[in-house]
Amino acid sequence: MFGLFASKKEVAEARIFFGSAEATKERMEERRSPFDNSVVSRAPQCDAEDTLRALKIAQEAARETKKSPLSQRILWLEDVANKLQESREAFAMMLAKEVAKPISFARVEVDRCAETVKITAMELANLHGETLPTDLMPSGKKTTAFFRREPVGVVACITPFNFPLNLVAHKIAPALGAGNAVVLKPTPEAPMTAYMLAKLFVESEYAIKDALSVVYGDVEVGSTLVKSDIPRVLSFTGSVPVGNIITKQAGIKKVSLELGGNAATYIDSSVDIAYAAQRCAYGAFYNSGQVCISLQRIYVNEEVYEAFSEAMAAETGKLKVGSPYEEDTFIGPMINEESVHRAKSWIASAKNEGARVVAGGEEIEGIFPPTVMADVTDEMKIVCEEVFAPIVSLVSVPSYEVAIGKMNDSPYGLQFSIFTNDLKRTQRFIDDAECGGVVINDIPTLRFDVQPYGGSKLSGIGREGPKWALEEFTEIKSVVIC
Repeated sequence: MFGLFASKKEVAEARIFFGSAEATKERMEERRSPFDNSVVSRAPQCDAEDTLRALKIAQEAARETKKSPLSQRILWLEDVANKLQESREAFAMMLAKEVAKPISFARVEVDRCAETVKITAMELANLHGETLPTDLMPSGKKTTAFFRREPVGVVACITPFNFPLNLVAHKIAPALGAGNAVVLKPTPEAPMTAYMLAKLFVESEYAIKDALSVVYGDVEVGSTLVKSDIPRVLSFTGSVPVGNIITKQAGIKKVSLELGGNAATYIDSSVDIAYAAQRCAYGAFYNSGQVCISLQRIYVNEEVYEAFSEAMAAETGKLKVGSPYEEDTFIGPMINEESVHRAKSWIASAKNEGARVVAGGEEIEGIFPPTVMADVTDEMKIVCEEVFAPIVSLVSVPSYEVAIGKMNDSPYGLQFSIFTNDLKRTQRFIDDAECGGVVINDIPTLRFDVQPYGGSKLSGIGREGPKWALEEFTEIKSVVIC
Protein backbone atom coordinates (compact mmCIF):
# COMPACT_ATOMS: atom_id res chain seq x y z
CA MET A 1 0.00 0.00 0.00
CA PHE A 2 2.84 2.38 0.85
CA GLY A 3 5.56 0.89 -1.34
CA LEU A 4 5.98 4.28 -2.99
CA PHE A 5 7.48 5.69 0.21
CA ALA A 6 10.03 2.92 0.82
CA SER A 7 12.65 4.86 -1.18
CA LYS A 8 15.05 7.17 0.69
CA LYS A 9 14.67 9.83 -2.03
CA GLU A 10 10.88 10.00 -2.26
CA VAL A 11 9.26 13.21 -0.90
CA ALA A 12 5.88 12.22 0.51
CA GLU A 13 2.95 14.54 1.07
CA ALA A 14 0.61 14.16 4.01
CA ARG A 15 -3.01 15.23 3.77
CA ILE A 16 -5.58 16.44 6.25
CA PHE A 17 -8.40 14.12 7.25
CA PHE A 18 -11.62 16.02 7.89
CA GLY A 19 -13.32 12.88 9.06
CA SER A 20 -13.01 10.38 6.22
CA ALA A 21 -12.45 13.07 3.57
CA GLU A 22 -8.91 14.01 2.58
CA ALA A 23 -7.97 17.63 1.99
CA THR A 24 -4.95 19.86 1.59
CA LYS A 25 -4.06 23.57 1.76
CA GLU A 26 -1.83 26.00 -0.09
CA ARG A 27 0.32 26.57 2.97
CA MET A 28 2.65 23.58 3.28
CA GLU A 29 5.45 22.85 5.73
CA GLU A 30 8.50 20.86 4.65
CA ARG A 31 9.99 18.24 6.96
CA ARG A 32 13.75 17.90 6.57
CA SER A 33 15.73 14.86 7.62
CA PRO A 34 17.74 15.40 10.82
CA PHE A 35 20.43 13.26 9.17
CA ASP A 36 21.14 14.96 5.84
CA ASN A 37 18.73 17.93 5.81
CA SER A 38 16.98 16.66 2.66
CA VAL A 39 13.25 17.30 2.29
CA VAL A 40 11.51 14.03 3.14
CA SER A 41 7.86 15.02 3.54
CA ARG A 42 5.42 17.90 3.33
CA ALA A 43 2.24 18.58 5.29
CA PRO A 44 -0.52 21.19 5.02
CA GLN A 45 -0.55 23.64 7.90
CA CYS A 46 -3.90 23.93 9.63
CA ASP A 47 -5.31 26.84 11.61
CA ALA A 48 -7.98 27.32 14.26
CA GLU A 49 -10.76 27.25 11.67
CA ASP A 50 -9.57 23.90 10.30
CA THR A 51 -9.30 22.49 13.80
CA LEU A 52 -12.83 23.56 14.72
CA ARG A 53 -14.10 22.03 11.49
CA ALA A 54 -12.48 18.71 12.42
CA LEU A 55 -13.90 18.90 15.95
CA LYS A 56 -17.44 19.53 14.68
CA ILE A 57 -17.16 16.59 12.28
CA ALA A 58 -16.02 14.42 15.20
CA GLN A 59 -18.88 15.69 17.36
CA GLU A 60 -21.39 14.61 14.73
CA ALA A 61 -19.62 11.31 14.06
CA ALA A 62 -19.57 10.43 17.77
CA ARG A 63 -23.31 9.85 17.63
CA GLU A 64 -22.71 6.97 15.21
CA THR A 65 -19.48 5.62 16.69
CA LYS A 66 -21.29 5.15 19.99
CA LYS A 67 -23.86 2.90 18.28
CA SER A 68 -21.32 0.79 16.37
CA PRO A 69 -21.14 -2.94 17.19
CA LEU A 70 -18.19 -4.05 19.28
CA SER A 71 -17.48 -6.77 16.72
CA GLN A 72 -17.00 -4.14 14.01
CA ARG A 73 -14.54 -2.16 16.11
CA ILE A 74 -12.53 -5.29 16.92
CA LEU A 75 -12.40 -6.26 13.23
CA TRP A 76 -11.39 -2.67 12.44
CA LEU A 77 -8.41 -2.77 14.76
CA GLU A 78 -7.37 -6.23 13.62
CA ASP A 79 -7.49 -5.08 9.99
CA VAL A 80 -5.29 -2.06 10.75
CA ALA A 81 -2.77 -4.22 12.63
CA ASN A 82 -2.54 -6.65 9.71
CA LYS A 83 -2.12 -3.86 7.16
CA LEU A 84 0.60 -2.31 9.32
CA GLN A 85 2.57 -5.52 9.23
CA GLU A 86 2.12 -5.80 5.47
CA SER A 87 3.57 -2.27 5.06
CA ARG A 88 6.28 -2.71 7.71
CA GLU A 89 9.21 -1.61 5.56
CA ALA A 90 7.49 1.51 4.22
CA PHE A 91 6.56 2.65 7.73
CA ALA A 92 10.06 1.92 9.03
CA MET A 93 11.63 3.89 6.21
CA MET A 94 9.37 6.86 6.90
CA LEU A 95 10.42 6.82 10.56
CA ALA A 96 14.06 6.77 9.50
CA LYS A 97 13.47 9.68 7.12
CA GLU A 98 11.34 11.97 9.31
CA VAL A 99 12.93 11.50 12.75
CA ALA A 100 16.21 9.72 11.84
CA LYS A 101 15.34 6.63 13.86
CA PRO A 102 17.87 3.89 13.01
CA ILE A 103 16.18 1.52 10.60
CA SER A 104 16.47 -1.56 12.82
CA PHE A 105 14.75 0.27 15.68
CA ALA A 106 12.23 1.78 13.27
CA ARG A 107 11.12 -1.74 12.36
CA VAL A 108 10.75 -2.52 16.05
CA GLU A 109 8.48 0.50 16.46
CA VAL A 110 6.29 -0.65 13.57
CA ASP A 111 6.03 -4.11 15.15
CA ARG A 112 5.16 -2.61 18.52
CA CYS A 113 2.56 -0.36 16.93
CA ALA A 114 0.83 -3.37 15.36
CA GLU A 115 0.98 -5.17 18.71
CA THR A 116 -0.51 -2.16 20.51
CA VAL A 117 -3.47 -2.18 18.12
CA LYS A 118 -3.87 -5.96 18.54
CA ILE A 119 -3.73 -5.74 22.35
CA THR A 120 -6.40 -3.03 22.24
CA ALA A 121 -8.66 -5.32 20.19
CA MET A 122 -8.15 -8.06 22.76
CA GLU A 123 -8.86 -5.76 25.71
CA LEU A 124 -12.14 -4.58 24.20
CA ALA A 125 -13.64 -7.93 25.20
CA ASN A 126 -12.97 -7.01 28.83
CA LEU A 127 -14.46 -3.52 28.71
CA HIS A 128 -17.52 -4.10 30.86
CA GLY A 129 -19.13 -3.23 34.17
CA GLU A 130 -20.56 -5.31 37.02
CA THR A 131 -23.68 -5.81 39.06
CA LEU A 132 -24.08 -4.14 42.46
CA PRO A 133 -25.92 -5.38 45.59
CA THR A 134 -28.15 -2.41 46.45
CA ASP A 135 -29.55 -4.28 49.48
CA LEU A 136 -26.06 -4.43 51.00
CA MET A 137 -27.07 -2.02 53.80
CA PRO A 138 -30.33 -1.71 55.78
CA SER A 139 -31.18 1.59 54.06
CA GLY A 140 -31.11 -0.08 50.65
CA LYS A 141 -33.46 -2.47 48.89
CA LYS A 142 -33.26 -5.28 46.38
CA THR A 143 -33.03 -4.04 42.78
CA THR A 144 -31.26 -4.92 39.57
CA ALA A 145 -28.30 -2.53 39.62
CA PHE A 146 -25.16 -2.38 37.57
CA PHE A 147 -22.73 -0.03 35.89
CA ARG A 148 -21.32 -0.08 32.40
CA ARG A 149 -18.66 1.83 30.50
CA GLU A 150 -19.67 4.09 27.64
CA PRO A 151 -17.59 6.12 25.14
CA VAL A 152 -16.99 9.73 26.16
CA GLY A 153 -17.81 11.13 22.70
CA VAL A 154 -14.86 13.06 21.25
CA VAL A 155 -11.21 12.53 22.18
CA ALA A 156 -8.45 14.98 21.19
CA CYS A 157 -4.94 13.50 20.94
CA ILE A 158 -1.62 15.34 20.75
CA THR A 159 1.48 13.20 20.17
CA PRO A 160 5.30 13.68 20.27
CA PHE A 161 8.21 13.05 17.90
CA ASN A 162 10.18 10.35 19.72
CA PHE A 163 7.76 7.48 18.97
CA PRO A 164 5.58 9.10 16.30
CA LEU A 165 3.92 5.83 15.28
CA ASN A 166 3.46 3.71 18.40
CA LEU A 167 2.46 6.60 20.66
CA VAL A 168 -0.22 7.62 18.15
CA ALA A 169 -1.53 4.04 18.26
CA HIS A 170 -1.55 4.09 22.07
CA LYS A 171 -4.05 6.94 21.90
CA ILE A 172 -6.20 6.51 18.80
CA ALA A 173 -6.60 2.71 18.89
CA PRO A 174 -8.18 2.64 22.40
CA ALA A 175 -10.15 5.84 21.74
CA LEU A 176 -11.67 4.52 18.50
CA GLY A 177 -11.98 0.99 19.85
CA ALA A 178 -14.04 2.27 22.77
CA GLY A 179 -16.51 3.86 20.34
CA ASN A 180 -15.36 7.47 20.30
CA ALA A 181 -14.55 9.90 17.51
CA VAL A 182 -11.00 11.26 17.50
CA VAL A 183 -9.18 14.40 16.37
CA LEU A 184 -5.43 13.79 16.18
CA LYS A 185 -2.71 16.46 16.08
CA PRO A 186 0.53 14.58 15.40
CA THR A 187 3.99 15.98 15.98
CA PRO A 188 5.16 18.44 13.29
CA GLU A 189 8.36 16.38 13.03
CA ALA A 190 6.60 13.30 11.60
CA PRO A 191 3.43 14.28 9.72
CA MET A 192 3.72 11.59 7.05
CA THR A 193 4.15 8.80 9.58
CA ALA A 194 0.89 9.82 11.25
CA TYR A 195 -0.89 10.26 7.91
CA MET A 196 0.09 6.76 6.79
CA LEU A 197 -1.29 5.23 10.00
CA ALA A 198 -4.48 7.32 9.87
CA LYS A 199 -5.00 6.24 6.27
CA LEU A 200 -5.06 2.60 7.37
CA PHE A 201 -7.80 3.40 9.86
CA VAL A 202 -9.85 5.57 7.49
CA GLU A 203 -9.66 3.23 4.49
CA SER A 204 -10.32 -0.01 6.36
CA GLU A 205 -13.43 -1.86 5.19
CA TYR A 206 -14.57 -1.86 8.83
CA ALA A 207 -14.01 1.87 9.41
CA ILE A 208 -16.75 4.02 10.93
CA LYS A 209 -17.36 7.05 8.73
CA ASP A 210 -15.74 10.28 9.96
CA ALA A 211 -14.57 8.68 13.22
CA LEU A 212 -10.98 9.91 12.79
CA SER A 213 -9.75 13.37 11.80
CA VAL A 214 -6.12 14.50 11.50
CA VAL A 215 -4.96 18.13 11.57
CA TYR A 216 -1.38 19.40 11.33
CA GLY A 217 0.19 22.44 12.91
CA ASP A 218 1.62 23.70 16.14
CA VAL A 219 0.50 26.13 18.84
CA GLU A 220 -2.66 27.45 17.17
CA VAL A 221 -3.99 23.98 16.41
CA GLY A 222 -3.04 22.57 19.80
CA SER A 223 -4.52 25.50 21.70
CA THR A 224 -7.79 25.23 19.77
CA LEU A 225 -8.08 21.54 20.65
CA VAL A 226 -7.29 22.20 24.31
CA LYS A 227 -9.70 25.11 24.79
CA SER A 228 -12.64 23.66 22.84
CA ASP A 229 -15.67 22.37 24.73
CA ILE A 230 -16.20 19.58 22.19
CA PRO A 231 -13.59 17.03 23.39
CA ARG A 232 -14.53 15.23 26.57
CA VAL A 233 -10.99 13.84 26.91
CA LEU A 234 -7.66 15.38 25.98
CA SER A 235 -4.69 13.00 25.78
CA PHE A 236 -1.26 14.62 25.53
CA THR A 237 2.31 13.32 25.54
CA GLY A 238 5.04 15.93 25.69
CA SER A 239 6.89 18.38 27.91
CA VAL A 240 6.07 19.61 31.40
CA PRO A 241 5.82 23.30 30.36
CA VAL A 242 3.23 22.45 27.70
CA GLY A 243 1.46 20.13 30.13
CA ASN A 244 1.18 23.04 32.58
CA ILE A 245 -0.38 25.23 29.91
CA ILE A 246 -2.86 22.49 28.99
CA THR A 247 -4.05 21.99 32.56
CA LYS A 248 -4.71 25.73 32.88
CA GLN A 249 -6.55 26.02 29.55
CA ALA A 250 -8.47 22.76 29.25
CA GLY A 251 -11.52 23.62 31.31
CA ILE A 252 -13.86 20.88 32.53
CA LYS A 253 -12.72 17.79 30.67
CA LYS A 254 -10.69 14.69 31.42
CA VAL A 255 -7.00 15.37 30.85
CA SER A 256 -4.45 12.56 30.49
CA LEU A 257 -0.82 13.74 30.54
CA GLU A 258 2.44 11.83 30.01
CA LEU A 259 5.08 14.45 30.61
CA GLY A 260 8.51 12.90 30.85
CA GLY A 261 10.92 11.99 33.59
CA ASN A 262 14.41 11.70 34.97
CA ALA A 263 14.82 7.92 35.08
CA ALA A 264 17.33 6.46 37.52
CA THR A 265 18.79 3.12 38.55
CA TYR A 266 20.87 1.83 41.46
CA ILE A 267 23.78 -0.56 40.91
CA ASP A 268 24.24 -2.70 44.01
CA SER A 269 27.67 -4.14 44.86
CA SER A 270 26.34 -7.70 44.43
CA VAL A 271 25.49 -7.52 40.71
CA ASP A 272 27.10 -8.77 37.51
CA ILE A 273 28.88 -5.56 36.46
CA ALA A 274 29.24 -6.54 32.81
CA TYR A 275 25.53 -7.31 32.43
CA ALA A 276 24.46 -4.15 34.27
CA ALA A 277 26.74 -1.96 32.15
CA GLN A 278 25.55 -3.53 28.89
CA ARG A 279 21.89 -2.96 29.78
CA CYS A 280 22.53 0.55 31.12
CA ALA A 281 24.28 1.57 27.90
CA TYR A 282 21.25 0.40 25.95
CA GLY A 283 18.79 2.17 28.30
CA ALA A 284 20.70 5.44 28.32
CA PHE A 285 21.32 5.76 24.58
CA TYR A 286 18.41 4.02 22.86
CA ASN A 287 16.69 6.48 20.48
CA SER A 288 19.52 8.96 21.19
CA GLY A 289 18.26 9.28 24.76
CA GLN A 290 15.08 10.92 23.44
CA VAL A 291 12.80 8.74 25.55
CA CYS A 292 10.79 9.80 28.59
CA ILE A 293 12.15 6.77 30.47
CA SER A 294 15.67 7.06 29.09
CA LEU A 295 18.19 6.14 31.78
CA GLN A 296 19.70 9.43 32.91
CA ARG A 297 20.98 8.87 36.44
CA ILE A 298 23.00 5.82 37.57
CA TYR A 299 23.72 5.62 41.29
CA VAL A 300 26.55 3.14 41.81
CA ASN A 301 27.63 1.61 45.10
CA GLU A 302 31.07 3.04 45.87
CA GLU A 303 32.56 -0.47 46.17
CA VAL A 304 32.03 -1.10 42.44
CA TYR A 305 31.99 2.48 41.14
CA GLU A 306 35.33 2.41 39.30
CA ALA A 307 34.71 -1.05 37.84
CA PHE A 308 31.25 -0.05 36.66
CA SER A 309 32.50 3.26 35.20
CA GLU A 310 35.09 1.39 33.13
CA ALA A 311 32.55 -1.22 31.97
CA MET A 312 30.01 1.49 31.10
CA ALA A 313 32.58 3.38 29.03
CA ALA A 314 33.56 0.18 27.23
CA GLU A 315 29.97 -0.77 26.42
CA THR A 316 29.25 2.75 25.19
CA GLY A 317 32.23 2.59 22.87
CA LYS A 318 30.73 -0.45 21.13
CA LEU A 319 27.63 1.44 19.96
CA LYS A 320 27.74 2.47 16.32
CA VAL A 321 27.00 6.12 15.57
CA GLY A 322 25.99 6.93 12.01
CA SER A 323 23.39 6.87 9.26
CA PRO A 324 19.87 5.82 10.29
CA TYR A 325 19.64 3.86 7.04
CA GLU A 326 22.43 1.42 7.97
CA GLU A 327 21.34 -1.83 9.60
CA ASP A 328 23.90 -1.82 12.42
CA THR A 329 23.54 1.83 13.47
CA PHE A 330 22.55 2.19 17.12
CA ILE A 331 22.49 5.98 17.34
CA GLY A 332 21.62 8.43 14.59
CA PRO A 333 21.29 12.21 14.86
CA MET A 334 19.13 13.93 17.45
CA ILE A 335 15.87 15.49 16.33
CA ASN A 336 17.28 18.99 15.66
CA GLU A 337 20.25 21.30 16.18
CA GLU A 338 18.60 23.00 19.15
CA SER A 339 18.64 19.68 21.02
CA VAL A 340 22.32 19.19 20.18
CA HIS A 341 23.25 22.67 21.41
CA ARG A 342 21.37 22.07 24.66
CA ALA A 343 23.16 18.76 25.23
CA LYS A 344 26.57 20.35 24.59
CA SER A 345 25.86 23.19 26.99
CA TRP A 346 24.87 20.79 29.76
CA ILE A 347 28.07 18.79 29.32
CA ALA A 348 30.17 21.95 29.38
CA SER A 349 28.40 23.13 32.52
CA ALA A 350 28.95 19.78 34.27
CA LYS A 351 32.64 19.73 33.32
CA ASN A 352 33.07 23.24 34.72
CA GLU A 353 31.57 22.00 37.99
CA GLY A 354 33.96 19.05 38.26
CA ALA A 355 32.40 16.21 36.29
CA ARG A 356 34.47 14.32 33.72
CA VAL A 357 33.63 12.69 30.41
CA VAL A 358 34.54 8.99 30.35
CA ALA A 359 32.96 8.23 26.96
CA GLY A 360 31.71 10.35 24.07
CA GLY A 361 31.30 14.09 24.40
CA GLU A 362 32.57 15.03 20.92
CA GLU A 363 30.51 14.85 17.73
CA ILE A 364 31.15 12.00 15.30
CA GLU A 365 30.65 13.15 11.70
CA GLY A 366 28.18 15.77 12.88
CA ILE A 367 26.20 13.40 15.13
CA PHE A 368 26.13 13.83 18.90
CA PRO A 369 27.44 10.56 20.40
CA PRO A 370 26.50 8.53 23.47
CA THR A 371 28.16 10.29 26.39
CA VAL A 372 28.95 9.04 29.91
CA MET A 373 29.64 11.59 32.64
CA ALA A 374 31.39 10.51 35.86
CA ASP A 375 31.86 12.22 39.24
CA VAL A 376 28.51 13.97 38.88
CA THR A 377 27.05 15.62 41.98
CA ASP A 378 23.48 16.38 43.03
CA GLU A 379 23.73 20.10 42.29
CA MET A 380 24.58 19.73 38.61
CA LYS A 381 21.85 20.59 36.14
CA ILE A 382 22.75 17.53 34.08
CA VAL A 383 21.40 15.25 36.82
CA CYS A 384 18.57 17.44 38.14
CA GLU A 385 16.62 18.12 34.94
CA GLU A 386 15.34 15.95 32.11
CA VAL A 387 18.20 15.83 29.59
CA PHE A 388 16.39 14.13 26.67
CA ALA A 389 19.72 13.47 25.00
CA PRO A 390 22.24 10.59 24.84
CA ILE A 391 23.89 11.59 28.13
CA VAL A 392 24.02 9.53 31.31
CA SER A 393 25.48 10.53 34.68
CA LEU A 394 27.31 8.25 37.13
CA VAL A 395 27.06 9.09 40.83
CA SER A 396 28.97 7.21 43.55
CA VAL A 397 26.93 6.41 46.69
CA PRO A 398 27.84 4.59 49.92
CA SER A 399 24.59 2.64 50.28
CA TYR A 400 21.13 1.80 48.96
CA GLU A 401 19.60 4.18 51.49
CA VAL A 402 21.52 7.13 50.08
CA ALA A 403 20.75 6.05 46.51
CA ILE A 404 16.98 5.80 46.96
CA GLY A 405 16.93 9.16 48.71
CA LYS A 406 18.67 10.76 45.73
CA MET A 407 16.47 8.94 43.22
CA ASN A 408 13.31 10.20 44.92
CA ASP A 409 14.68 13.72 45.31
CA SER A 410 13.37 14.71 41.89
CA PRO A 411 10.29 16.55 40.64
CA TYR A 412 9.75 13.62 38.24
CA GLY A 413 8.50 10.12 38.99
CA LEU A 414 8.05 8.04 35.85
CA GLN A 415 10.17 4.86 36.11
CA PHE A 416 13.12 3.73 38.26
CA SER A 417 15.05 0.47 38.42
CA ILE A 418 17.53 -1.43 40.56
CA PHE A 419 20.21 -4.03 39.84
CA THR A 420 20.59 -6.27 42.90
CA ASN A 421 20.73 -9.90 44.00
CA ASP A 422 19.30 -9.07 47.43
CA LEU A 423 15.63 -10.11 47.69
CA LYS A 424 14.89 -7.96 50.72
CA ARG A 425 16.45 -4.94 49.01
CA THR A 426 14.23 -5.64 46.01
CA GLN A 427 11.16 -5.68 48.22
CA ARG A 428 12.21 -2.43 49.88
CA PHE A 429 12.84 -0.77 46.53
CA ILE A 430 9.35 -1.61 45.27
CA ASP A 431 7.92 0.13 48.35
CA ASP A 432 10.41 3.01 48.48
CA ALA A 433 10.49 4.16 44.85
CA GLU A 434 8.30 7.23 44.30
CA CYS A 435 7.34 6.66 40.68
CA GLY A 436 4.77 5.11 38.37
CA GLY A 437 6.78 1.98 37.53
CA VAL A 438 9.76 0.01 38.84
CA VAL A 439 11.98 -2.54 37.11
CA ILE A 440 14.11 -5.10 38.90
CA ASN A 441 17.46 -6.17 37.41
CA ASP A 442 16.99 -4.26 34.18
CA ILE A 443 16.81 -0.70 32.94
CA PRO A 444 13.98 1.77 33.74
CA THR A 445 13.72 2.23 29.96
CA LEU A 446 12.02 -1.17 29.75
CA ARG A 447 8.37 -0.87 28.72
CA PHE A 448 5.95 -3.48 27.45
CA ASP A 449 2.94 -2.08 25.60
CA VAL A 450 0.54 -4.29 27.55
CA GLN A 451 1.54 -2.60 30.84
CA PRO A 452 0.01 0.42 32.57
CA TYR A 453 2.34 3.32 31.84
CA GLY A 454 2.47 6.71 33.48
CA GLY A 455 4.03 8.56 36.37
CA SER A 456 3.67 10.57 39.54
CA LYS A 457 4.72 14.12 40.43
CA LEU A 458 5.49 16.18 37.30
CA SER A 459 5.61 13.06 35.15
CA GLY A 460 1.90 13.25 34.52
CA ILE A 461 -1.67 12.23 35.21
CA GLY A 462 -3.42 9.05 34.12
CA ARG A 463 -2.15 5.86 32.52
CA GLU A 464 -1.56 4.55 29.02
CA GLY A 465 -1.44 0.92 27.88
CA PRO A 466 -4.54 -0.36 26.04
CA LYS A 467 -6.46 -1.64 29.08
CA TRP A 468 -5.96 1.60 31.01
CA ALA A 469 -6.39 3.89 28.03
CA LEU A 470 -9.79 2.29 27.40
CA GLU A 471 -10.76 3.35 30.92
CA GLU A 472 -9.45 6.88 30.27
CA PHE A 473 -11.56 7.13 27.11
CA THR A 474 -14.81 5.84 28.64
CA GLU A 475 -17.18 7.00 31.37
CA ILE A 476 -19.20 4.99 33.87
CA LYS A 477 -22.96 4.98 33.65
CA SER A 478 -24.79 3.63 36.71
CA VAL A 479 -28.14 1.85 36.16
CA VAL A 480 -30.81 0.87 38.73
CA ILE A 481 -33.91 -1.10 37.75
CA CYS A 482 -36.48 -1.13 40.57
